[in-house]
Amino acid sequence: MLRRVPVGRLALCVQGVPEIFPINFAIDHGTIVFRTSEGTKARAAEKATVAFEADGTSLPGGEVWSVVVKGHASTIDRTPELMETMHLPLHPWEGGRKDRFMRLVPETISGRAFTPARQPAHLRAGRASDE
Repeated sequence: MLRRVPVGRLALCVQGVPEIFPINFAIDHGTIVFRTSEGTKARAAEKATVAFEADGTSLPGGEVWSVVVKGHASTIDRTPELMETMHLPLHPWEGGRKDRFMRLVPETISGRAFTPARQPAHLRAGRASDE
């Protein structure tokens, strides 16, 4: 399911405060690889326990799913491993340098899928009522 979507959210603690960062990612040998700059996210994620979540839908009106991966992240710094990741489709969406490649190695993977309940007609039409 994770291979079906291009973006997810990385959750980690920055100076003891939970933060969530949207990231584009690729699956590589059962791990999650992403690019980032030399900033807050990279410093906080380095060798830290992190969580990653992505969700999506199957066909319109079909199943909705969510996957949560928990594990440790670290910088890919060995040259052979870094060269292998260069072929992954990880193109920054935001301007600026994104020279750090990081890998999240899963310790647990959980998720769920369900068919959403049909909304009442007044909500489908975009009219919510507080009454």
